[in-house]
Amino acid sequence: MDRQVYTYTHMMHILSVVIESPEKRAVQAFREHGGVLRTKEALEHGIHPRTLYRLRDEGVLQQVSRGVYRLGSLPELSHPDVVTVALRVPRAVLCLISALDYHDATREVPHEVQVALPRGTKTPVLDHPPLRVFRFSGPALTEGIEVVQLDGIDVRIYSLAKTVVDCFRFRNKLGTEVAIDALGQAVRRKGVRPSEILRIARRCRIESVMLPYIEGIR
Repeated sequence: MDRQVYTYTHMMHILSVVIESPEKRAVQAFREHGGVLRTKEALEHGIHPRTLYRLRDEGVLQQVSRGVYRLGSLPELSHPDVVTVALRVPRAVLCLISALDYHDATREVPHEVQVALPRGTKTPVLDHPPLRVFRFSGPALTEGIEVVQLDGIDVRIYSLAKTVVDCFRFRNKLGTEVAIDALGQAVRRKGVRPSEILRIARRCRIESVMLPYIEGIR
């Protein structure tokens, strides 16, 4: 009798899984992946586009950007622009003013998301947010990359020391005063060692430009 009861219960469980609604399966897939999926990933998990659109229209899913969905029950994004770029352009590294803003080491107010991408890669096109791509290569691209979590999403970003060096590299586009201010804030407010900044400057072949400023701040 016990065996019959077990068999019946087991079969009913299997049946409930089989007849589970596509919407419920889709929500479960999102939950198993931190609440966020790209359209391609959703399709790979057997979620039909019609199900995505239905859940979006019903408010169960929120469309963060084209091709990116998240559960509507999740807390509001605290960094929506940066998270959107991280999801849409996973190879991108947050840099310059955007990175300084994350590290709380600038007086500048970001009006766009600034990212580094390898030279020769295709420039991404996003409806939103405004995106500005800077081309990096060699040590300037790979040095100082950190991975932080924002709103549960992995975001690639340059360390504060590397960001200061990059501001001097792109001083003609950002303004020398921005680079000098970033250096001062990094060393005096954030405790970044001048020797670490100089080490990265040497790797990125901009030591001679930065050395007078670093010596002046010690």
